[in-house]
Amino acid sequence: MTQNITSIDQRRAQRKRANFTVVVSDTINQRPLGHLGNISASGLLIISVYPPRNEAVYQVSLTLPGLTQHPQAIDLGIQEQWHEAASNPGQIWSGYRIIAISPTDAAVLDAWLELPGSRG
Repeated sequence: MTQNITSIDQRRAQRKRANFTVVVSDTINQRPLGHLGNISASGLLIISVYPPRNEAVYQVSLTLPGLTQHPQAIDLGIQEQWHEAASNPGQIWSGYRIIAISPTDAAVLDAWLELPGSRG
């Protein structure tokens, strides 16, 4: 079962930076969408080479290491909120809100967000 997230204020959610490379894959077309910049319980920043379509919806999968010896991928439904050219040439930063996540994957994400690490 999937839960929809609609009333969370994305700007107030604590974000955690990815201090390692996490590939975010589009599960529909089986291609990388980009890599994770930061993530919160309500959204994420993806760094990519191609801009997304405005307000595009994606089904993605990513693996957050550090919880167990055998990290498990989580699946998210996300929707593009904004994108802009990064200061590094050839990079696009895109902000997404999480619009669907299973209760099991939400628990994994919450546990990962509670691990010590970079906030910001």
